[in-house]
Amino acid sequence: MALRLGDIVAALGGELHGDEGLNIERLAPLATAGPEALAFLSHPKYIKELAASQAACVIVSPAMADAAAARGAFIATADPYLYFAQLTQLWRARHAPPAGPRIHPSAVIDPQAEVAATARIGALCVVERGARIGEHTVLKSRVTVGEDCVIGARGLLHPGVVIGADGFGLAPHEGAWVKIEQLGAVRIGDDVEIGANTCIDRGALEDTVIEDGVKLDNLIQIGHNVHVGRHTAMAGCVGVAGSARIGAGCTLGGGAIVLGHLELVDGVHVSAASVVTRSILQPGQYTGMFPIDDNAAWEKNAATLRHLHGLRERIKALEKALGRAAPVRG
Repeated sequence: MALRLGDIVAALGGELHGDEGLNIERLAPLATAGPEALAFLSHPKYIKELAASQAACVIVSPAMADAAAARGAFIATADPYLYFAQLTQLWRARHAPPAGPRIHPSAVIDPQAEVAATARIGALCVVERGARIGEHTVLKSRVTVGEDCVIGARGLLHPGVVIGADGFGLAPHEGAWVKIEQLGAVRIGDDVEIGANTCIDRGALEDTVIEDGVKLDNLIQIGHNVHVGRHTAMAGCVGVAGSARIGAGCTLGGGAIVLGHLELVDGVHVSAASVVTRSILQPGQYTGMFPIDDNAAWEKNAATLRHLHGLRERIKALEKALGRAAPVRG
């Protein structure tokens, strides 16, 4: 089902320059959009793709309006990426297939669990005793919510998510391991999205806490008693070890690791594949594995690192010339 440009602007705002009766049949990237598609430009580096695009209409910022006008219809808006996000929601709402049963027949829900009347539970889900699922929250297929765990309103849990498995708590004894029973639960706030096959462990004594608005990608591991602040986002394969505290508005790039019992204050941004080995008590961008540092300092050190081999060879040559050929290890 196509959407008219005029209907899109009526719903989302923006300033349309073009035929409001033009039908849009799909959303597409600039490079592959055809004359039936709506695309967007959010970064000036793609300006060449804008000129070459065959899209019926392009969403741009006011600064790009002249370039967009040179090729055809456009919608001007202050934040094209945000507009595009809102457009995808509008598109999904208009094109969504008919909803299936609110609770799939294959789901297993303990009689002592509480599932809000507007929540939706997908195929093969398990909701254990004492768990609570909030209003308008959606559990896709094969989601497991352990006993006494709480999920707030308007959550979205993708296939394979496990909430409330035991944390990794073991006490060494005479060369073996003694299990520490995990007596806490998991508390998840409102408007939280959790990606496929992500696991959030229950606390050992107190609860593991995920605050409102947190967004977690696929294949993330959150250890027991971790606390994640509001609107923090983590990309795929992040690992957060037990009892770490991550502040509000933080971001962790894909594959980043946070060691246990550390603290990240509000507004910390960790680059992909970085390993956080110490608490970070000032907001900012942090990058690196040996060790993590303020991003600007890390970039300077990384540039210096590229020259270390040459410096080593020069030192060896100087030592030999001075008759002090002490070995240089490295």
